[in-house]
Amino acid sequence: MNNDTPSSFITGRCTLVGAGPGDPELLTVKAVKAIQAATVLLVDDLVNDEIVQAYARPGARIVHVGKRGGCKSTPQAFIERLMITAVREGETVVRLKGGDPFIFGRGGEEVEHLREAGIECTVVNGITAGLAAVTALGVPLTHRDHAQGVVFVTGHAKTGAGAAEDPTDWRALAATAYNARLTLVIYMGVSGAGHIERELLQGLPGDTPVAVIQHASLPHQRHIATTLGNLQNGIAEAGLASPAVIVVGDVLRGLAAAEVPVDADKFGT
Repeated sequence: MNNDTPSSFITGRCTLVGAGPGDPELLTVKAVKAIQAATVLLVDDLVNDEIVQAYARPGARIVHVGKRGGCKSTPQAFIERLMITAVREGETVVRLKGGDPFIFGRGGEEVEHLREAGIECTVVNGITAGLAAVTALGVPLTHRDHAQGVVFVTGHAKTGAGAAEDPTDWRALAATAYNARLTLVIYMGVSGAGHIERELLQGLPGDTPVAVIQHASLPHQRHIATTLGNLQNGIAEAGLASPAVIVVGDVLRGLAAAEVPVDADKFGT
């Protein structure tokens, strides 16, 4: 089939499925059904292998399309072409993504490209890492006494032609978080932790509680509870790396008081 195939002649279908933060038991029922029905699975690196092994149908074509921050990744345009081609060939395609497809998963871009090709797709939400990470610590993202809202933000700047040098105004975000009593959940921020710390300190106190959670929901989850003024040092001393989520805000005060901030031997689930 060529790129001008009318949508009425397209017999395949595509679903963007959120695989959640890693724990297979956190999959939704709808996600499991979609995975079981797929004849082609395009799987991100951060998806737990156990999910594919447990639910992919025998004979399904499984294509690993690596998408991991800080590592060499499959070009997005190539993934989109694979999706469109497979649907036009009559396949039932599942694009299996870590967390939720519409929270820093580039799901919006993929939906746009599919629609431009005359293909409508379904989206199945997954539990995003920012939610699972704090829940695993027994901490809420909002609390009537500490936080009236939550902001999800990426710490990884878009690169390439036309990209802003630092698209996130961390100073303005810090001031807003302080005045409006918001919890900040920062994805893909470990590599830029020093810059994020310096900028957030322009609007938030140095003793603002911070948690950094690596491999949220998995058996090898690790975390630190520290303060904003010690964010970069805490990450370095504990040896934490991506994939990890940084959470900033007063909802963490109880956690911070209960733990030694940067002794790596004391970290874990």
